[in-house]
Amino acid sequence: MTTFDDRKDAFEKKFAHDEALQFKATARRNKLLGLWAAELIGKTGDDADAYAREVVSADFEEAGDEDVFRKIRADLDAAGVAQSDHQIRRTMDELLAKAKDQVMKEA
Repeated sequence: MTTFDDRKDAFEKKFAHDEALQFKATARRNKLLGLWAAELIGKTGDDADAYAREVVSADFEEAGDEDVFRKIRADLDAAGVAQSDHQIRRTMDELLAKAKDQVMKEA
């Protein structure tokens, strides 16, 4: 049974590690997305950083990416910035890939 227990423990550790990396990558993506949207809205410097933190915080409202998407969509609309839903979602996907690469290099 020791081999089985060892394999189970290793699997659980790998799962926990992978989940932690995914969480970090998603948070990094949200920050990058916030900075991207801030630039479109016309925010710079500390205002852009504060906005990026708001986007990261928005992800804790519900599971999944819809809460972040809705925030970005509403803020771009309020600022009169023309971006389609497809463009926002494509940017989210591209930035997630970039964030995963960054997190994996740090790990």
